Amino acid sequence: MRGSPPLPPDRLVTLANWQDPPFSRWGFQHVRDLIPTARIRRGDGPARRLPRAERDLSGLRFRAGRRELSIDSMLRETWTDGFLVLHRGRVVMERYVNDLAPDTLHILMSVSKSIVSTVAGILVGREQLDPSAAVTSVLPELAGTSFEGAIVQHLLDMRSGTRFDEDYANPEADVRAFEQVYLMRPRTDPNLPADACAYFATLGNDGEHGGPFRYRSVLTDVLGWVIERAGGARLAELLSRELWQPMGAEFDADITVDAHGNAMADGGVCATLRDLGRFGLLFLQRGRRGRRQVVPPTWIADTLRGAPDGAKAFEEGEGFEGFGPGAHYRNAWWVRDPGAPFFNASGINGQAVFVHGPSGTVVAKLSSYPVATDARLRALTVAGVLAIAEALAAGRA
Repeated sequence: MRGSPPLPPDRLVTLANWQDPPFSRWGFQHVRDLIPTARIRRGDGPARRLPRAERDLSGLRFRAGRRELSIDSMLRETWTDGFLVLHRGRVVMERYVNDLAPDTLHILMSVSKSIVSTVAGILVGREQLDPSAAVTSVLPELAGTSFEGAIVQHLLDMRSGTRFDEDYANPEADVRAFEQVYLMRPRTDPNLPADACAYFATLGNDGEHGGPFRYRSVLTDVLGWVIERAGGARLAELLSRELWQPMGAEFDADITVDAHGNAMADGGVCATLRDLGRFGLLFLQRGRRGRRQVVPPTWIADTLRGAPDGAKAFEEGEGFEGFGPGAHYRNAWWVRDPGAPFFNASGINGQAVFVHGPSGTVVAKLSSYPVATDARLRALTVAGVLAIAEALAAGRA
């Protein structure tokens, strides 16, 4: 308001604090005001319709561990900003909190990985990219670096030998330095490389390529560079052309970029809640939007099936609690139950999209957890999603 006194410094959202509470609740919805971004254009075609079939799910009760609570309580406890439930392609619940609106972009964090990997799958289906190809055959710039001997599938499955500390609680971790390179935090280390591509060459290895699953976001950023080289365009353009337009997105999306325009493939996509739901619908419907095959069904089948040793690699690696037998990480998706199937994309601070095949349900959730990761909040969300899916399948909701 004109004439209003300026806010005191401790109430301002800045590049230094936008990921921390309470500033994150505003920052996650205003990324383009803080960080350079590239536009992922939806194009001029019609948006995919989401018919309405709304019902009140807020009072649905379920058990999570030793507790019984309602969906409404789960949404409050898990710092929800937006929550969308699609059943058989219809909206049965849509909720906005904390000033989020249907046209508001919200950062997706590592849900971005699943979006980016989908473009890889489209290029694979078109034979423009071979997942068994050596990373250095696609990116000769990385010859002689730690990526020598790795293949593209290792990037997709988090199974290269790359050393990368992703402890968000450690201010000295590699992930915090990497955020400086990607302009996600103020640059406090003047010795860091000028851009992400130069940073990749500085990494070493602490394991064998093709070993156990270890979650390292930087691998998806290398994958983003691979996709650009295979697709012949910058990542934002490829995301628009190959995915956002064909799937019928309603709004443009954004992706954050570094000083040289390299997109942050691992966590920089910002999108609306409904378009996140539309993305989930593609995977529920085996890559189809109506009569159009957007994502190859073979790619989705490979994602759900996993590598021959994928479950073993997941169990022996850094698999999280709450995953059952046969769970694995494939093509940047967390496959919780390959037989059902039940799988999800996941990002820090509570971003997620879940696909539950047996009930025909997709759940998209945007959040602002006060911490990067929280196993209790994650488990609470999963329990709520399963309760909704089971109730819808049984006709109880």
